[in-house]
Amino acid sequence: MQVQEKVDSIVRWLKSILANSGAKGFVLGLSGGIDSAVAAALCKRACPDMTLGVMMPCYSDPQDLLDARLAADAFRLPVEKIVLDEVFETFVRALTGEPYDRSKKDLSIANIKPRLRMTTLYFLAARRKLLVVGTGNKSEIMIGYSTKYGDGGVDLLPIGSLVKAEVREYARFLGVPQEIIDKAPSASLWAGQTDEAEMGFTYEELDRYILKGEGSPETRAIIEGMIKRSEHKRMLPPVPPQ
Repeated sequence: MQVQEKVDSIVRWLKSILANSGAKGFVLGLSGGIDSAVAAALCKRACPDMTLGVMMPCYSDPQDLLDARLAADAFRLPVEKIVLDEVFETFVRALTGEPYDRSKKDLSIANIKPRLRMTTLYFLAARRKLLVVGTGNKSEIMIGYSTKYGDGGVDLLPIGSLVKAEVREYARFLGVPQEIIDKAPSASLWAGQTDEAEMGFTYEELDRYILKGEGSPETRAIIEGMIKRSEHKRMLPPVPPQ
């Protein structure tokens, strides 16, 4: 299938999901990254009258907000900005008894950010009868590169069948601004954080493993370990047999 056909197929799927749900439209977080930009573009095509982008800075890099606005402008997407700095700081103090230390790379603290964003999106979805759209791609889903009940807590994943290379291909086709396409992928959990540095391999290596089962023994071992450890993220919570 050509990119145009694939885009049309996803748009039809989105329309079907929306029609069957009884919801009025879509809401998604705009992070300033390529995945959220592509997801937003697809949702806007499927539901042009009610697709809402939400910028949720939480001690975020100011450039992320500029890029999120760039994506919104490119697709004429209505946007709301909800600043989560204060609630995050309050929550961290309540949990630890200490102020938030931005210099620490502590996942137990950093993962509060995507969980606050999930809560925000579901509040807006409930108030406006919308579906919460996730922005995870197949590469990330495969290795569990998401926060459980954070950015992994969504109603649907329109780019969940696309590896990262395909997301970039779709981005070019859909007209995502080049600055966003060229940007180093990052979950922005802390200053200077990038996906590939945290994962320990490149998206190219990950896509090659997913599509062809190829890779160096070291990379394969890391990826297969991540797949195994993250299985719980791709399943409903287990229930004991009767």
